[in-house]
Amino acid sequence: MSSSSTDCDNIQVRENMPVLLAMGGNLPSAVGTPLDTQVAALECLLKAGVEVEAVSCLYRTSPVPVSDQPDFINCALRVRTHLAPQALLDVCQETEVALGRQKGERWSARTLDIDVLAYGDRVLPDEQAWRDVTCNPDPAYILDQAVVPHPRLHLRGFVLMPLNDIAPEWRHPVLGTTVREMLTKLPASDRAGIERMAVDFGRFSTLQPGRGAV
Repeated sequence: MSSSSTDCDNIQVRENMPVLLAMGGNLPSAVGTPLDTQVAALECLLKAGVEVEAVSCLYRTSPVPVSDQPDFINCALRVRTHLAPQALLDVCQETEVALGRQKGERWSARTLDIDVLAYGDRVLPDEQAWRDVTCNPDPAYILDQAVVPHPRLHLRGFVLMPLNDIAPEWRHPVLGTTVREMLTKLPASDRAGIERMAVDFGRFSTLQPGRGAV
């Protein structure tokens, strides 16, 4: 998948810069269940030069907005990579397509979704552009380019709950709050329908199933 060049491509990648990803899906793919698909996605990311440092527990999540779709299986990843933000986004989108993701209506069921949540403490394309996207009621129009932190990260229980397992102290570079703090402030209604699962990612697991970080 090709993308036009942006300033994001020219960012110097600092050694040991933590990168956070979200992954989910609610349809089977050619490799099996949504869990099988996400394990295959981890293998694809490794081959593309993305080192998986930590994987959250798995969470079963009701569709947002509410619909008659199957529940989603969601998780969060902490990774390290030499890839610049746009190149990483391209790898994520190519992995989605390789594992059966098809373009459809927004919020539709899907085999795999991988979002770049954060790239260290970077704000991309820049803080004003980030604020503009975040305030837009439909930010998806720009998400083919790297926008980090993800413009809806701080509003989504199904993102913050798994992220709290692996990066509770990561601090949002614009909002100034940690993942733990964002999750605490989240209304109870935004946590409803999210259940930690007692299964894991096998060899990729970094937490005991059913238990998050303390």
